[in-house]
Amino acid sequence: MQIKEILALNPEEQQIEVKGWVRTKRGQSALSFVSINDGSTINNIQAVMDGEKIPEELMKKVSCGACVAVKGKLVASAGSGQNVEVLAEELIIYGEADESFPIQPKKHSLEFLREKAHLRFRTSTFSAVFRIRHALSYAVHQFYHERGFFNLHTPIITASDAEGAGEMFRVSTFEPNKAPLTEDGEVDFKEDFFARETSLTVSGQLEGELGAMALSKIYTFGPTFRAENSNTTRHLAEFWMIEPEVAFNDLKDNMNLAEEFIKYVINAAIKNCQEDLAFLDTRFQNENKTKPQLERSEHTLLEKLDFVIENDFARITYTEAIDILLASKPHKKKKFKFPVEWGIDLQSEHERYLVEKHFKKPVILTDYPKEIKAFYMKQNDDGKTVAAMDVLFPGIGEMIGGSQREESLTKLKTRMAEMEIDEENLWWYLDTRKFGTAPHSGFGLGFERLVQFVTGMGNIRDVIPFPRTPGNVEF
Repeated sequence: MQIKEILALNPEEQQIEVKGWVRTKRGQSALSFVSINDGSTINNIQAVMDGEKIPEELMKKVSCGACVAVKGKLVASAGSGQNVEVLAEELIIYGEADESFPIQPKKHSLEFLREKAHLRFRTSTFSAVFRIRHALSYAVHQFYHERGFFNLHTPIITASDAEGAGEMFRVSTFEPNKAPLTEDGEVDFKEDFFARETSLTVSGQLEGELGAMALSKIYTFGPTFRAENSNTTRHLAEFWMIEPEVAFNDLKDNMNLAEEFIKYVINAAIKNCQEDLAFLDTRFQNENKTKPQLERSEHTLLEKLDFVIENDFARITYTEAIDILLASKPHKKKKFKFPVEWGIDLQSEHERYLVEKHFKKPVILTDYPKEIKAFYMKQNDDGKTVAAMDVLFPGIGEMIGGSQREESLTKLKTRMAEMEIDEENLWWYLDTRKFGTAPHSGFGLGFERLVQFVTGMGNIRDVIPFPRTPGNVEF
């Protein structure tokens, strides 16, 4: 049985076996108290080891980090902090841990634990984070399955740049400095494995649209990659994206789906991860007290989650948002670091002002200037804006980005020409506008950003098991 199941039992001196890793050990060889955790719960189970039953040479091998099995009776605990404990009758040492084991029962900085990413799962904080990550992942699939969506596995290796950003990781079998060259001195990718230049994908959206044009409702959930040389608390080189695409949905339908989706998965985490969230809420509040006054959150972690679930999201256009920002005190008193004017790409400080100060609820912004958005977004009749949407959250800014897609072949080709995107590279994408085009919409949610919001972790590197960032690919 897992420790989570054992802790829920009524203690009747039944024989049980506990397997896990030692978190703490106190006492002497005559009588020791050992806390064991197997990852199934944030709570440990205490094993009471009597020197008369457990040989001294075995007891000496029980140290923090060791892997053990304990057989004995489950009894009501005499101490505070736990309801049950195990009176050990037999001890098995699966794996000892020597004195150099770095995860000792004391406070460790998150920076230190990133250097020990292979062991940080054994801390209370990170075991809680990754149990919540699992619960959110499961809820994502549950949400879409219940609504008749089909999960589509889109390519990881691609020849297209969906975002037009150009910051992509090249995929090649050429040996360094030995790539064949053309007569012009350029790398001859026709000699490469795929016979053309290929990269790791930045998004599964374009391929997702192809699926939606036959299956009506699809979603992707897979790894994506950005070769952006950015060392911030919000960026990763490898991360996971959730991207639904729905035929016959307009921008309003898209907003409704995004709001329903985000509330569903957060509700699932609250329902299924109560102990982990309570632990992380306490951690969040303690950390919040150490921050400068201006950076402190006004809400606890659990209050932030309720903030999302309990409020209908405000819905305003980009133009209305600019007007609100121009009339705001921070703008008038020049407190914003970045300027505010129509046509800018809103910064996190602007987004957070709208959510946390003005509306005091999550906000969906729509109808952005077309010059700052991707080529595939539906062009509005005003000729200046596109049917884009961003969902903004407290403390984090943009959580979801999406749009109604341009279904008109003529408009799409015109926009691609304006942005100097080669039609030949996306002939298959344009074909969907030639053969039975349909209105359709979709959005993308960076899964790590969602996990970061739900767990209250300040750095995105702490919500993915093995972060990939510039100069960091250790594990």
